[in-house]
Amino acid sequence: MPAASTRFIAPQVLARIAGLELLARGVVEGFLAGLHRSPYKGFSVDFMEYRPYAPGDDLQRVDWKVFARTDRYYVKEFEGETNARLHLLVDSSASMGYSSAETTKLEYACFLAGSLAYLIARQGDAVGLTTFDEEIRSALAARAGKAHLFSLLGELENVAPAHTTALGKPLHEIADLHQRRGFMVLISDLLADAEPLVDALKHFRFLGHEVLVFHVLDPKEVEFDFSDVVELQDLETDERIIVDGKSAQQLYRDSFRQYAARIRKACGQLGVDYVQLQTSEPLDRALFNYLSARARRTV
Repeated sequence: MPAASTRFIAPQVLARIAGLELLARGVVEGFLAGLHRSPYKGFSVDFMEYRPYAPGDDLQRVDWKVFARTDRYYVKEFEGETNARLHLLVDSSASMGYSSAETTKLEYACFLAGSLAYLIARQGDAVGLTTFDEEIRSALAARAGKAHLFSLLGELENVAPAHTTALGKPLHEIADLHQRRGFMVLISDLLADAEPLVDALKHFRFLGHEVLVFHVLDPKEVEFDFSDVVELQDLETDERIIVDGKSAQQLYRDSFRQYAARIRKACGQLGVDYVQLQTSEPLDRALFNYLSARARRTV
């Protein structure tokens, strides 16, 4: 496996995550257990649904009659193929490229996504990846297996911040593509209007998906602890403004906390897990705290 493909699952971090294996194993199985509609995997005579063909699918499962009618390739899926599916939705908009220190929000998001993919793959469950900004930029269907995991990590390696944020449109499109229930993990700085995001979360929940939102932020975006006059640049529009950091600090903090509270409340009402993370926070600790809290709620 190319060395670049392991960038977002650094050994020193995974060594500590692996120490949580018994906890993670029980918790991951717990919050995915509701998606396992059968203990049997890979075989059933009960046809369930079609999905678009993706490279790597078994050609024997292509429905050629449907192809003759539509000129498109579709694959049959069956009720017994019940490996839980976790879909990682990573925001790759330009604002995710911000960093006040060494790690950008996008790097942290990819690191988090890679670690979650690793944990889920160890369970033998399927994991997929979609990156988006104002549009869907890349998509890997959810599959199990080491080869697929390496492909997913390689995709994360190639993600770069670009374009503007528009949470509503791409998330609704993702929901439309995933009608079969699964577990959606959104990783984003959520720097957009709240209402389109909430509407998209409602769409996911209406389809029966479990949803987890990781709100990834730089510490400066939370505390706004600038003490001097600073020039701020919008990474998505290139607009620049000059502000007195000290005098603007309280107003900014109040506005930010109101916005975060709006998102947290909406998530709570929809049964969506919400976790705010800062890029200064050790990733293994963030995962441990979340998994521990989830475990306490399931016992």
